[in-house]
Parts: sequence; C-alpha cells; structure tokens
Amino acid sequence: MSKARLVITAVTVERRPVREVARAYGVARSWIYVLLARYEAEGEAAFEPRSRRPKTSPSAVSPAAIELIVALRKELAGQGLDAGPHTIAWHLEHHHQVTVSAATVSRYLTRAGLVTPDLAKRPRSSCIRFAAELPNECWQSDFTHYPLAGGSDTEVLTWLDDHSRYALSVTAHRRVTGPAVLAAFRAAVTRYGAPASTLTDNGMVFTTRLAGGKGGRNHLEAELRRLGVKQKNGKPNHPPLTGQHVPALGSV
Repeated sequence: MSKARLVITAVTVERRPVREVARAYGVARSWIYVLLARYEAEGEAAFEPRSRRPKTSPSAVSPAAIELIVALRKELAGQGLDAGPHTIAWHLEHHHQVTVSAATVSRYLTRAGLVTPDLAKRPRSSCIRFAAELPNECWQSDFTHYPLAGGSDTEVLTWLDDHSRYALSVTAHRRVTGPAVLAAFRAAVTRYGAPASTLTDNGMVFTTRLAGGKGGRNHLEAELRRLGVKQKNGKPNHPPLTGQHVPALGSV
C-alpha cells in the first residue's frame, strides 16, 4: 500500500488529526492537505503515481519547425548549397522568424536520418599514421606506366623513403625487370645506406613467394637477405599503399 493511501486512510477513515498523522508518517502537513484535496476531487485516482514532467516546455521545438528544418535541409542540399546546422538556423531566423540553435537543428537532422557521420571528425586516437618513424626505417617501391609522346610506353620505377617521402631513385625503363629493380636498389643503397626494411606489392620483380616455387628467391630477395634487410609485402589481393607519394615526372 502506498504512503499516500495510508495517510488518507488514517485521516478520513480512522479520523486521526492531520498533525498526528504527519508526525507518525514523517511527512509535511501541507502534503497531507494536498492529498486530501486531490482525493475529494479525483477519488481513487488520487493514489496513482503522478508524472513529474512539466505540463509545458517553452523551449520545445514545434512540429511545424521540425518539418521546416527537414525541408530546408533537402532544399539547400538539392541546390548544391551548404545545408549544415548553422546555415539552416540562419534561414529559419531570417526567412521564417523561427529562432533555433544550430545544436538543436543538428539533433533533429540526426533523428530524421539526414546526417552522414564525418570520418574526418574521428578522435585522433583512432588514426594511425601511415609513415615510418625514422629515415631509412622502410623503403617503398613500385612502378607505373607512362606513355611517351611517340605513342610508345615506358615504366617508371621508384624507390621512396617512407619517413620523409623522399624519392631515393626514379628510373625509366621500357619494361621493369628483376635486374632493373636490383640495380636501382643497389644504387640507392650506395648513396643513402641500406634500409631496415622494404615494402612492395607481390609483383614477380619484387618477390617470388607467390610463384609456386620451393624456396627460390629473385634478385632483390637475395640482395635483401644478404644485407639483412627485412622484406615486407602486401597480402594477396590486398596490395599495400605503395607508390602513393611518387612524384610527377616534371618534379624529378
């Protein structure tokens, strides 16, 4: 039995004084008078729990304003204009005489499923820097095709320091071969010293580990083993991001 029912029963049925009931149940006399008035007006409904939610909320956004927020978002975005919360809030205030904060606009856009998460706003702790910490810690290598003015094709081979993004070697070949890769690597080592590791894709000029052989090595693999350089390759069908910082030919 609720305390409200006990108190009202004590006063109305047992005919006990309000002062005595207040002292016995540890409640204020004013609360008892409120209960008695509610009981006289509502009967048994007076014993039901009452919501503490305010009857009015002056700061609440009207349904019409919410619909306007969504409509403005779609209209501005459809015209290729900025449709962010601050812009929508400005339009609401200056064109519709509705004052709503940008945070409130953002909240209702999110509820309507109109906000796409921005990966650029991820916390710094979720980002991993794709670069070696020290010079000569890791060299990357890759080659790309480059058409010549006469219509023939050439292949540009690059060795890149992963820390500084410095192009250690940029050489052009009619076709990049194992000996060409080895020659460019040795020339870079002579000039800059050997790296601690290398990172390439699984092309045959870099590794034969996927060629089905039994322990055989190509020219580069043999040289890396001789120098004690750790060779790293991407997973099959998931090449590493090599060559992404290769400079344009005009900057070499």
